[in-house]
Amino acid sequence: MLFLAEIKLMARYGQPVKTSKTKTILVAMTCLTGIHHADAKKIHGHRSSLHEAQAHIPLPFRSHSVIRKHPVVAISATSDESVNVSAHHLRGGGMMRVETAPYAVQTVTKQYIEMKSPTGTALDYIQNLPSISVSTTDTSGIQGGQIQNRGLTDSDMGLLIDGAPAQNATYLTEDIDSENLDSVSILPGSTPVDVPATAAAGGVMNEVTHDPSHKFGGMTDFSYGTNNLSREFLRLESGDIGNTGVRSFLSFSNTHARTWVGAGINNRRHLDFGMRKDWKNGSFARFFLSWNNEDSVVNNYPTASQFYTFKHTGQSYGHTAGFDAKNNDYWKNNLDIWNEIFLTAPMHAVVNDKLSFDLKPYYNWGRGWDGGPNGTASAGEYTYKDGTAVAAGTPLTSYYNQTLSMNVGVTAQGNYDIDRHNQLTFGYWYQNSNSIAYFPVSATKANGVNPYPDNLNYAVYSDGARNNYGSNSGSETHALFIQNKAKYFNDKLQIDAGFKFVMSNIWTMSAATHSNAHGENITAPLPHLSLSYRFNSHHQIYINAEGDFRQPSPSALSVGASSGTMPKNQYSIKEDLGYRYNDKYINLDLDLFNYNITNRLLSTYLGNGESGVVNAGNQTIRGFDIMLAAQPYHGISPYVSFEYLNARMDTNIAASDVYGNLTAFRTKGGQAPMAPHVMANLGLDLLILIKDFSPMQLSTIQGLSL
Repeated sequence: MLFLAEIKLMARYGQPVKTSKTKTILVAMTCLTGIHHADAKKIHGHRSSLHEAQAHIPLPFRSHSVIRKHPVVAISATSDESVNVSAHHLRGGGMMRVETAPYAVQTVTKQYIEMKSPTGTALDYIQNLPSISVSTTDTSGIQGGQIQNRGLTDSDMGLLIDGAPAQNATYLTEDIDSENLDSVSILPGSTPVDVPATAAAGGVMNEVTHDPSHKFGGMTDFSYGTNNLSREFLRLESGDIGNTGVRSFLSFSNTHARTWVGAGINNRRHLDFGMRKDWKNGSFARFFLSWNNEDSVVNNYPTASQFYTFKHTGQSYGHTAGFDAKNNDYWKNNLDIWNEIFLTAPMHAVVNDKLSFDLKPYYNWGRGWDGGPNGTASAGEYTYKDGTAVAAGTPLTSYYNQTLSMNVGVTAQGNYDIDRHNQLTFGYWYQNSNSIAYFPVSATKANGVNPYPDNLNYAVYSDGARNNYGSNSGSETHALFIQNKAKYFNDKLQIDAGFKFVMSNIWTMSAATHSNAHGENITAPLPHLSLSYRFNSHHQIYINAEGDFRQPSPSALSVGASSGTMPKNQYSIKEDLGYRYNDKYINLDLDLFNYNITNRLLSTYLGNGESGVVNAGNQTIRGFDIMLAAQPYHGISPYVSFEYLNARMDTNIAASDVYGNLTAFRTKGGQAPMAPHVMANLGLDLLILIKDFSPMQLSTIQGLSL
C-alpha cells in the first residue's frame, strides 16, 4: 500500500488566467492524497524491439472531415489554456469523450490525466477502459507493466507517441513524463493503413504529447510517499518566440524510490523537449525529443512456497539488503541499467485547398544491461584476463548486455481531395530495426555489486576466451498503402476503404562471428474497410473489417534459429460492429468484435533475462465492450465500463518434456492466458466549486476482473 502526497505549482507570464468567477490567479496549488496498490508483476527480460507506429498524430486521432476548405490557424492562448482553470467538465471526469470514427476508439483526456498522480503512467490512465487489463510492477512510475487487450498483449499492439513507435509497455515510461501527456487513446481492434506498425493485431495506443504554450511560463510539482518515494518535475515554456510562429517547452524530472518488496533502490532521470512551428495556411512542423536514464532492481519471482510464506508471515521473497557470498542475492547484484533516446519530427505541408503532404520521421535508440547472480566458480573453471585463476567459490554475475536497440523510419504520404465527397491518401513507409545483445559472465565485486559487463578486470575466461556469445538480429520493412475516404448524404454515411502491402526482411546471426545466420523475406497484404452511418446527432452505427499481422521483434528472432527455423508471422482477420449514442446527458458506446488469428505468437521467458517468441497455433476471440458516462449533475459524473471476452485457444501448443521428447500442452478449447472472461469498472467523479478558487476535482474508480 502506498501513501502519496503531491504539490503542484503553475505560473504563466502575460495575461492573468481567470477562474469562472473572474478572480485572477497567477499560481494554483493542489494537494492530493491517494491510496494505490502495487499489483501484479512484470516479466523482466531484455528490451524488445520497438513497436512500429506512425509519426505524428495518426489517422484515427485526427478530424474525420473529408474536405478542408479553410486553412487551419494556430490555437489561441485563451482556448489553449482555459481548459486548466475553467469549470468545463467532460463526462465521466474525462474518461470518455464523443467519438465519430468508423471503428472503436476509447480515450482518456487531459482532465482525467491531471487528476491522477504524476508518478502514474499511460498504463495507469487506460486501465479502466473496457478493452484493457493492466498489470504494473511498482507505484513509483519508474518501471512499466503489461497490457492485456481482448486476449492479446502489448506485444500485439502498435504503441505510439505522437504517432511514432514507442517502447513496449514494460518500458513505456522511458519515453515521456506524465505531465507532458495531453491524452491517451486506444483503438482496441483497428489499425489504420498509414500507421507504420509491424505489431498491431491488438490495435493501437497513441499518447499525444503536450503542445507548447503560447505564453511564457512554467510549472513544477513535487511528490513524496511511502517506500521513500520522492519525485521532482519542472517544465519551462518559451511562449511564442517573436513573430516566428515557433514555441517550445523543456522539462526535467527526477524520481527515487525503494522497491516495494525486498531491498533495493530505483532511480530515474528524464528530460523532454518539444517544439512547434505553425504557418497561416495550416502547415505545421513538430519536434519531440526525450532522454531517459534509469537504474532499477530486477524483480525477484517467488516460488509458490515463497509467495504463500510472504502472504501469511510477511517474510519477503525480494532481494537481500546485504551481501552474502553463498546466497549471492544482494540487490546490488540484480540491477537493470538503461539509457534511451526517443525522437519524432512530423511535418504537415498544405499545398492548396485540395493537396497536402505529410512527412513523419522517427528515431529511437537504447543501450543498457541486466545483471544477476550466476552461482559460484569451481576450481580451475575460469581465469581472469591476465591468466590468474578465479578462486573456487568466487560469486559470479551473468548479464544480458544489449549494446544496441535501434529503430529508425519514416512515412511519407500525400492527401488529395478528389471532390467534395472523396479524399485519397497514398504513401510509403520505411523502417529499419536492429538489436545486438551479448550474454557475458564476470566475477562479482568483493562488495557484492555487479561490475559493468565490459569491465575486463572482472571478466572471466575459459581456455583463454571469454564466454560472450550473443545475437545480432533485425528487420528492414517497406510498405505501400492507399486509402479512399468518402462521405455522402450530408456526411451521414462514411466509407473508408484501404489497402496496405508490407514487405519485410528479418534476420539473425551470431553477434561475435556473424555465423549461424538465418533470414527470411516475408510479405503481408492488409485490406481495410470501415463504414459508419449517423442517423442524426444522437445515433451512429459502424462496421470495421481488416487484416493485421505481427512479425517477431528483432530481439526475439534468435529463438529457434539454432534449428534453422524462424517464427512465422502472426496474421489476424478482425471484424467489429458498433453502436454509439450521445445526448446532453449521457455517452454510450457498444462494440462487438470477432478475431480469427493464425500462427499466434506467444512470448516465452527463457531465464537469465532472455525472452523470445514461439508460434502457438490458432486462436479465436469474441466478445463485446460497453462504455457509459454521464454529464455532471450537481458536480457528480459517473462512468461505467464492461467487457465480456471469450478468447479460445484452437490448438495444442507444441512443447518438449524434461527428456527432450516432443509433446504438447493440452490448450485446445481453453481460455487464453491473461484473458479474463469479465472485466467491469465503476467510477464516480466529483467537481467541487469554491468561490474565488479554481475548481477542485475528486475521482474514484473500482475495477473487477473474472
